[in-house]
Amino acid sequence: MQLTEEEQAMLAGAQGPAVQKAMQIVVTLAEIYDAQGLVHVASAQVAGVSYKNLGDAGVEFLEEWAAQGARVRVPTFMNPAGMDLERWTEMGIPPEFARQQQRVIKALTTMGVAPTCTCTPYLVGYAPRAGDHLAWSESSAVSFANSVLAARSNREGGPSALAAAITGRTAAYGLHLSENRQATHIVEVRCPLYSEADYGALGYLVGLLVGDGVPYFRFLAETWKKAGFLPQQEHLMALGAAMAASGAVALYHIEGVTPEAQHAMPLHKKLPLIPIEDLADGYEALNSSLDEIDFVSLGCPHSTLADIEKVAAFLGGEHVKATLWITTSRAVRELAEQKGLVAAIEAAGGRVFSDTCLVVAPIEELRFKAMATNSAKAAFYSPMHSKLPRRFGSLEQCLQAALTGRWEVSR
Repeated sequence: MQLTEEEQAMLAGAQGPAVQKAMQIVVTLAEIYDAQGLVHVASAQVAGVSYKNLGDAGVEFLEEWAAQGARVRVPTFMNPAGMDLERWTEMGIPPEFARQQQRVIKALTTMGVAPTCTCTPYLVGYAPRAGDHLAWSESSAVSFANSVLAARSNREGGPSALAAAITGRTAAYGLHLSENRQATHIVEVRCPLYSEADYGALGYLVGLLVGDGVPYFRFLAETWKKAGFLPQQEHLMALGAAMAASGAVALYHIEGVTPEAQHAMPLHKKLPLIPIEDLADGYEALNSSLDEIDFVSLGCPHSTLADIEKVAAFLGGEHVKATLWITTSRAVRELAEQKGLVAAIEAAGGRVFSDTCLVVAPIEELRFKAMATNSAKAAFYSPMHSKLPRRFGSLEQCLQAALTGRWEVSR
């Protein structure tokens, strides 16, 4: 492996123990993955921010690194935390959890990491340019950056993303290399897709089938015609998040839609074909058998402003019966607040929380019994991470469940 003189000096400790530790992590990963060298990164996104995932050992690791003088040298931002950093008492978060969570935030901000606490940094001023090398770690963010924005990132772990931020470099392997960005499977979608839940169900099915491959989606013309529109940003977010949950997909292409699709097909190689006739198996796998709903969670990945507008319009002044949470970034919440959307939703009994999401919050400690969500990713993780049975369906189905406390089975 080739290291520059500066990189060798970092590894030898010339820039202090904090940088040396970071470079040791980066180089070790490079050796594991047989990388030929390192690449400079334009930005880093650090996962493992929630105390639920870190535990005491993780908090102490971050505090020790910060005390050694670790500081990031490229724009670096946080994945969601385990709670809304300002309204955690309204969520019912235990005080001890909140205290430990605040230690995590303090350690990371001491290192210079921006407390964005979102899985959608590309919506709040951190969108990379095409071709940028990144060290991002949240699975849906990595998928969106690679597939929709044509940037280049492997799915980093929390410590390796932070190490890349401190050194400004990551190992040059995997999706940083052009030859690994070509399609490995063709997915022929023969049914129309109408909602973000449909795209999530599709992603769930494809993730199971391709694992860590690179699917190339070919939507038959008739499916576009029936749906009446090309996939929107929220659909692509749902698709990528679901594939990264049920599989390990970090890059996908859609014919005629995503920027690298026209160069994604390998020459002289026949790819396996996966036909998708309908989404029934996906919906069945992501739905528990239950009728009563006491918790509705929207915002995994974090809700966009358009999502929040739809929620406010649907509620239309009616009051919810079940607990309704919409999770989003603080920046998007502020925009929604300026437009009066937050006030409208919260007057109806819902809550628009920032900084966190269902997957990383300690939901299992909050005594909910049954959840509804329009996120295939959240539905996939809920039984394991939150110990909650769930219903999965469209935004409209979820909001209807919030109003009535019951799930309408048909879709």
